[in-house]
Amino acid sequence: MTLHADMLAIRDAALQAVDPGKAVRRFLRVENGQLHVEQENWPLKQAGRVLLIGAGKAALPMAEAASDILGAYLTAGIVVTKYGHSAGYTLPPVIQVFEAGHPIPDAAGQRGATAIERLLAGTTEQDLVLVLVSGGASALLPLPVTGVSLSDLQVTTELLLRSGATIGELNTVRKHLSRLKGGQLARLAAPAPVGVLILSDVVGDPLDVIASGPTVPDPTTYAEAWDVVQRYRLGESLPDSVSRRLRAGVAGQLPETPKPGDPLFAGVHNCIIGSNRLAAQAAVAEARRCGYRALLLTTFVEGEAREAARVAAALARSARVHGDPLSPPACLVWGGETTVTVRGQGKGGRNQELALAAALALEGVPDVLLMALATDGTDGPTDAAGAIVDGGTAARARALGLDPLAALANNDAYPLLSAVGDLLHTGPTGTNVNDLLVILVAE
Repeated sequence: MTLHADMLAIRDAALQAVDPGKAVRRFLRVENGQLHVEQENWPLKQAGRVLLIGAGKAALPMAEAASDILGAYLTAGIVVTKYGHSAGYTLPPVIQVFEAGHPIPDAAGQRGATAIERLLAGTTEQDLVLVLVSGGASALLPLPVTGVSLSDLQVTTELLLRSGATIGELNTVRKHLSRLKGGQLARLAAPAPVGVLILSDVVGDPLDVIASGPTVPDPTTYAEAWDVVQRYRLGESLPDSVSRRLRAGVAGQLPETPKPGDPLFAGVHNCIIGSNRLAAQAAVAEARRCGYRALLLTTFVEGEAREAARVAAALARSARVHGDPLSPPACLVWGGETTVTVRGQGKGGRNQELALAAALALEGVPDVLLMALATDGTDGPTDAAGAIVDGGTAARARALGLDPLAALANNDAYPLLSAVGDLLHTGPTGTNVNDLLVILVAE
């Protein structure tokens, strides 16, 4: 039994289970001139325009599969994905592709979002709109409201990301600064029927939070968005235009985002086609195939990465010493999305920070391997997907003259993990369903 080889096999099985193209093909089909999404179906032969909108890190493989299924029925489409995530996919000429910035939105994303707004202008009841949503779409579709500039949106996004705000909190604010988020893409598409395929990257799969819920009712309010700003003490740091917008909304001077019960959603069908749980279950199945006793602990992990790391290390130690919750050879799996409150000036991502903190907590513990993986292949603003560490990681770093504690304090996991050879590189995976943590304990 080779822990590292088994870990890579588990990683690959988890990613294959949430392959976006395969997921689209499981849920979308054309039969007898009708488009089917789960139990919903729409006639294609009588349709006016058939439009495809895709956004997110998995937008290209999803769009490739969907356009292949739709064939000649497809009239036009626009797809927006992260830089470097479109290579290797073939789309018909009627689909325009934009690559854009993530996690900080940029002008390319705004051009893509504007193109979507224009494409959806003038839709009728005879048209049909297919929307493909995956993680990252919130940042990739910046279409700020009147009075808020792209640069103001960039500053706001960076402040929230560095504050340690959860994805739900971040998206609550973004929905009230956007012309597409919080159900407003559905508003643009109305009165056309809308079918939506969603690859979830949010803990618990709440439809209104995934990609800031462009096609679902928004239960959040301006007051809740302002509460997020206050909670993280960002009121003095936000651009004036953003503060004015949110305060005006709280005062009732602006219309709210579309809410539950709004009739515009009667023609919208949202369908989750892949999630973190599916990837985690596949990881457990592959671990068992490799000979491990395997257990899926949860797919609801949130909170500070370094705090989650201590829990992970404690679980590994318990399995190693006491055989709880499983006796070795053991595999423990969890999923979710942690956060990092950035206080240093270093380079890294939440999975790298978790892995480094876990390596310190596991120092000297033999026969344990821990993987922290961003399933999209890009952990934070880096080219690494995460890291695979063990009880010797910290000692190897010190032997090179590096200080693991100082690196952790400076949010600077990437250089240290790179130096000791523990970074995990996958390249863009084409999928995005949160993060996975896998612990292997040898017999």
